[in-house]
Amino acid sequence: MKNIGMYLVIGGVGSILLNLVGYEFKLLMWIDNWGETVGWLIRGSAIVVGAGMFFLGKNAAPEETEEPQQA
Repeated sequence: MKNIGMYLVIGGVGSILLNLVGYEFKLLMWIDNWGETVGWLIRGSAIVVGAGMFFLGKNAAPEETEEPQQA
């Protein structure tokens, strides 16, 4: 979950930066179909949700590993 959150934040920030100079990721070209405001809301939401996933994944307890049993 931590990695997915990091990718969402990077994608959201990258989308904002590219949009400011007139470009867009091919995968995210659809977000401006509903208007500029909705596009900005989707970009911002990706950053907020990604940051939340990153920090929640960081605080999750690590998985327990089984120790090999000695014979």
